[in-house]
Amino acid sequence: MADNAAGRVNQVNPDSTAPPDDAGTARDLGAATVEALRRNLARRAASLIRRDPDAADVALELGLVDRAWLDNPGKVPISTSGPYEVLERFWERSVEQRPSRLAALGLGAAQLLAGRLAPPSGRPESLAVVFTDLEGFTSYTAEYGDEAALNLLKEHHRDAGPIVRREGGRIVKRLGDGLLCTFGSAQGGLRAAVGLLATAPAPLRLRAGVHVGEAIVSSDDVIGHAVNVAARVAETARGGAVMATQEAVDAAGPTPGIRVKGKPRARRFKGIAERVMLLEVESDLS
Repeated sequence: MADNAAGRVNQVNPDSTAPPDDAGTARDLGAATVEALRRNLARRAASLIRRDPDAADVALELGLVDRAWLDNPGKVPISTSGPYEVLERFWERSVEQRPSRLAALGLGAAQLLAGRLAPPSGRPESLAVVFTDLEGFTSYTAEYGDEAALNLLKEHHRDAGPIVRREGGRIVKRLGDGLLCTFGSAQGGLRAAVGLLATAPAPLRLRAGVHVGEAIVSSDDVIGHAVNVAARVAETARGGAVMATQEAVDAAGPTPGIRVKGKPRARRFKGIAERVMLLEVESDLS
């Protein structure tokens, strides 16, 4: 009788050398099937978005999707933007297109929103930094006056905002005729810098510098060695060109829509101890 009981126990609790049960195998197959369906759906959704360039631009600008996901759907997260960041981009886009909307939102609401959207103050972040300025702006102002120059800047800022946001970036400051922008990736920084060349209002030409590194980020500023280097790099660019450090190009790796022009050349800048290797980058889209 005891032997029969032991046999029943062994049937209910098989030893560790027994093969996996059918239920576990079915669960694994089910999970693999669901994952395959999700990837297929992601590829189809990305394909539909890419077929409509205007829709793709809006989705990228607002942060609803990331460019990395659009290029490799199913392999990376669809978006790294949080809900408040999406709301911030929508707000910026709306105000750029119709400034009167800022009054409708109300100053109190705008301040509250800006406070909740602000990055943590004093925290170091690894990012790409882009500086731009408009070559010839001082001469233009002297010849045509302040009002004409301000209208030129408004046109430039209206066109620049969507390009920066589409690449996951943020315009931290408007510095006279220049912009200080930050990006979460080197690829985004390079693509945005090249894209911003087209936003220079005639007869001016934009130039830009790109570097990557760690910086201290607050709600309205970004400071650090990486920022100083990017500013110096921008000064070396001629109008209508983008210069980037070797570190930025290496961090980006092969970047769709971007190619490196020529060979790197070494420069030394005042206040920067190390020698900086510079490369010109440009669009490779025909």
